Amino acid sequence: MGKITGAQMIVKCLKKEGVEVIFGFPGGVVIPIYDALYDSDIRHILVRHEQGAAHAADGYARATGKTGVCLATSGPGATNLITGIANAYMDSIPIVAITGQVSTQIIGTDAFQEADITGITAPITKHNYLIKDIRELPGVIAEAFYIASTGRPGPVLIDIPVDISKGYIDENAKSSLNLVGYKPTYKGNPKQIISAVKKINESKKPVIFSGGGVISSNASDELAEFARLTQLPVITTLMGKGSYPETDRLSLGMAGMHGTKYANLAFTSTDLIIAIGVRFDDRITGKLSEFAKNADVIHIDIDPAEIGKNVKVNVPIVGDAKNVLIDLISKYKEVIKDEKNPAHQEWLEYVLKLKEQNPLNYDRTSNTLKPQFIIEKIYEITKGEAIISTEVGQNQMWTAQYYKFIKPRTLITSGGLGAMGFGFPAAIGAKIGNPGKIVIDIAGDGSIQMNSQELATAVINKVPVKVMILNNGYLGMVRQWQEFFWHKRYSHTCIRDSVDFVKLAEAYGAVGFKVTKKEEVEDAIDKALKIDNVVFIDFWIDCEENVLPMVPAGHPISDMIDYS
Repeated sequence: MGKITGAQMIVKCLKKEGVEVIFGFPGGVVIPIYDALYDSDIRHILVRHEQGAAHAADGYARATGKTGVCLATSGPGATNLITGIANAYMDSIPIVAITGQVSTQIIGTDAFQEADITGITAPITKHNYLIKDIRELPGVIAEAFYIASTGRPGPVLIDIPVDISKGYIDENAKSSLNLVGYKPTYKGNPKQIISAVKKINESKKPVIFSGGGVISSNASDELAEFARLTQLPVITTLMGKGSYPETDRLSLGMAGMHGTKYANLAFTSTDLIIAIGVRFDDRITGKLSEFAKNADVIHIDIDPAEIGKNVKVNVPIVGDAKNVLIDLISKYKEVIKDEKNPAHQEWLEYVLKLKEQNPLNYDRTSNTLKPQFIIEKIYEITKGEAIISTEVGQNQMWTAQYYKFIKPRTLITSGGLGAMGFGFPAAIGAKIGNPGKIVIDIAGDGSIQMNSQELATAVINKVPVKVMILNNGYLGMVRQWQEFFWHKRYSHTCIRDSVDFVKLAEAYGAVGFKVTKKEEVEDAIDKALKIDNVVFIDFWIDCEENVLPMVPAGHPISDMIDYS
């Protein structure tokens, strides 16, 4: 009976799970794993900071629908993954994080580079493991990938002591899934689906509310069929952008703090919300007691803990969004037939008029370079076919407002955690997963500096992502809040001239250029897309441009600050 090392078994199990790429950074206690990878055809991307590894694995997962994998050593290597793990947890993204650990005999002695990473990550992982017996390895790895990718997706961490990696195990050791109590519900209750259909037909002003769960379950086609069958308007969350084409007349775009005015007004008037794969978080609802207070709610979600957590639900349906939508469409056709409620057409006409009368707007006559103009140009040139990642802040919200997302898995952004520094390494992961796609990171001059060292990763691995920096010389979103709510006391938010992004790009072997005029924008974007290298474009935008509409924190979403 042949024996292999624990590290070799890890690689064998990763291959069995279909892993093609790992994002990681080596250290003392993961040397055995790296030695095993040396002889493997699994592609390893050496990042320059472990946070970059977690974000890249996340971006890879979002853009491909596969489970992303990151690898780090013990202690500081493992703790540097935490922001990325928390980000994946908040946005329900499947990643498996593998960390090294000190030898089992000295765990708990405060050994060199020891950290209780399973304890630290317990609140921000779907599940985690500390392996203490080498015979557990195959089963644990199989379970980790299954848990990460099934039900409500999320991150799983496996902590592997160095003596486990160096030990020996039967090369034919079998893995088995033994997950007592873990049984996600995939099919919606038939009675609840019938109740939902009746509720929809009885309502006068229904809206469809689509979230990241629709994208996770690959249910965009079913959502489109349902919306067009019922002729109901579709509102999305930030995470749900791309789940329904924003070029379609039924699309009202994103609602919430920086959502479209017409989406927020539709929510204010609706009498029924058909919520699919959403969390009803505070950035959507605003003042919770005032949110859609005249509406009933049908809530479809694979995670029963989300149903009723933030808003009262009248028809709860636990299940996978794709399966439930298939059943909902079938039952709607069977029950409603040609007897659709005529009030729905009147409601749709009203909503489309709201959309016509309240468009997104900015000062298009200004001679200063406006960020909205840049994003409109990016959309025009890419025709909505690019994968767009964002950093966090104003750049993120302008992108959500002015780039029309028409396909799922084309917006890669940090929703729940709002992690600055996410966009660039996530773009690298997305591009590695989709080498034939244009991948653009729309960034701010503050957030891009948080993981700019990943320029080395992108250049050395020939991952030609394009980074469009909206440089306003400020930590823009914080500055906007200081302007509106703190009497323009710009405390420590001005970062003008802190770095020359052109020289920074060139220092790493990338290409950089600076744009200051409107007439230069289109040519600069075209030029960047034709260069087979990483490109940083430093757009110097109006330094006090704000993201509008904006709902002040704690206000109803009908209470919007706007240009008018």
